[in-house]
Amino acid sequence: MISSEEKATADSSISDLSNKLKRLQISLGGATGVLGSTFVRWGRTSCPSNGTEMVYKGYVGGSHYTHTGAATDYLCLPEEPIWGHFEGASQSGAKVYGGEYQFDGRTRKNFFGKEVEQHDAPCVVCHTKRNSMLMIPGRNQCYEGWTLEYYGYLSAGHITHKAGSQYVCADAQLEVMPNSGANKNGKLFYFVEAKCGSLPCPPYVADRELSCVVCSK
Repeated sequence: MISSEEKATADSSISDLSNKLKRLQISLGGATGVLGSTFVRWGRTSCPSNGTEMVYKGYVGGSHYTHTGAATDYLCLPEEPIWGHFEGASQSGAKVYGGEYQFDGRTRKNFFGKEVEQHDAPCVVCHTKRNSMLMIPGRNQCYEGWTLEYYGYLSAGHITHKAGSQYVCADAQLEVMPNSGANKNGKLFYFVEAKCGSLPCPPYVADRELSCVVCSK
């Protein structure tokens, strides 16, 4: 008959082995298939066909470009919101608006192959079993050993706007929300250009729009 002390020792050994197995699975890149990483594909409604899967798709959102107290990040808001407690009347505090492209008339010929200015922006959140995710500004190709998720153009808010913003990678094959195109503003996307000075030129070139690429490994 096993004593209580022997049972406790056995349970502790099993727990230690289980923890070691989990650490080994992590070191092997997620052998359980649960691990990995996620990324947002800005301007698209589908994930790359390279082993990634969709978590959800939705609408770009964020703070209004004129608000001095704005949050800086771009959000990917899901198509099926679930509300907790709420009040219908407008309150003072934080706000979230939709996202809109402000890429100008150059886009039709040189960048996206179609006019996207003033159109509302979709987004999709993707999951890959690869554990590391990296957005590289200034390149549209991954470094050796990394897997391409998507490439596009580095984007951010306008330098003259009151609200700050992040740099994000807008997909080179942009999609637009149906029935959009009215100038309603909100969280805005602009091209990002290189400016020489403390940024060395070459290799950078003044006033060129920067590319970007999202890679995983």
